[in-house]
Amino acid sequence: VQEEKIFAGKVLRLHVCTMEGAEWLEEVPEDTTVEKLKERCLKHCLPGSLEDPKTVTHHKLIHATSEKVLTDTKTVLEENIQDRDVLLLVKKRAPALLPKMADVVAEEKRKQEQKAPDKDAILKATANLPARSVDRTVSHHNMRDFQTELRKILVSLIEVAQKLLALNPDAVELFKKANAMLDEDEEDRVDEIALRQLTEMGFPESRAVKALRLNHMSVTQAMEWLIEHADDPAVDAPLPGQAPAEAPAEGAASSAEAAAGPSSEEGGEEAKDELTEIFKKIRRKREFRPDPRAVIALMEMGFDEKEVVDALRVNNNQQNAACEWLLGDRKPSPEDLDKGIDTNSPLFQAILENPVVQLGLTNPKTLLAFEDMLENPLNSTQWMNDPETGPVMLQISRIFQTLNRT
Repeated sequence: VQEEKIFAGKVLRLHVCTMEGAEWLEEVPEDTTVEKLKERCLKHCLPGSLEDPKTVTHHKLIHATSEKVLTDTKTVLEENIQDRDVLLLVKKRAPALLPKMADVVAEEKRKQEQKAPDKDAILKATANLPARSVDRTVSHHNMRDFQTELRKILVSLIEVAQKLLALNPDAVELFKKANAMLDEDEEDRVDEIALRQLTEMGFPESRAVKALRLNHMSVTQAMEWLIEHADDPAVDAPLPGQAPAEAPAEGAASSAEAAAGPSSEEGGEEAKDELTEIFKKIRRKREFRPDPRAVIALMEMGFDEKEVVDALRVNNNQQNAACEWLLGDRKPSPEDLDKGIDTNSPLFQAILENPVVQLGLTNPKTLLAFEDMLENPLNSTQWMNDPETGPVMLQISRIFQTLNRT
């Protein structure tokens, strides 16, 4: 008996498959290398293929269960192959061919053609064009003129709407209701849950209200503000541009007095006077409310509170624009904001002749919308989306844009 047979390792029966569907059994000792096993498999399925030495390297054996590619230099035992395991003989994919030099040059040329021109190329191409400069100051001035003109339109339309509504016998009652609605203005309310959270932490209610208004009702930011300003002597002072706590109560009382005014059975002059008073009260409630943070920031720069409020009113509560206004020529002035448009101008006549606008001016809600947008331009989106006032605002905007282009 040969010595090799006495000390031979365990013989494994392996099930081998190819991608073409061929199947057979290979019996190999467990100390056989994967490369030798691969040669035996190639002899079985591709007779004569071993004449090319690259054939072995161009194929690989895969363990079907673990999907592992077997290493040529390891033995069957080292690859942990068991008896009756299934192996798959697969031809390796050919490596991608290197691109030809002509193709590389063509691709590079295509990339260069698609590349955006640099600054030097732009200057060279535009060297013979006439020079034109845009005055940014003029552009900013034109935008400011647009805002001023729009305010003038609203001021004049408010006057027309008041005259039309004064002719309505039910106008007094309608505006009493509107006046009562304004007493419940959302902007004067404080988030009760947020306020309770701060007061439960031990902060005084008045300070908590001020902190919440300064920090847009954010409990976390309000708490940080309260801690930061705990030792500030002015921590309990009312916010700039806002009335003391007693003022709303007085306003509510005067609203109640207005609601209890003369009845519709009294003379027409008394009804008109009552309606005029209600208009005044509504106007006062819709007064401009400056952003408290912007007021504080601008006052810290050394500006007086009144001029800061004027700057924010002219610039729709935009802090940067207000700062530029304070440092610049201060045009337009706050007084200019209360002037109406020329009633004989083509623009105003076109607006008044529009049927949608004419119908809208007889609706008290339209007047309230005009008053609100006049003092709080940021609320214009709310009125544009309102089913009653939206169509009126859309027509005014279209007429303004059309005549502004001509």
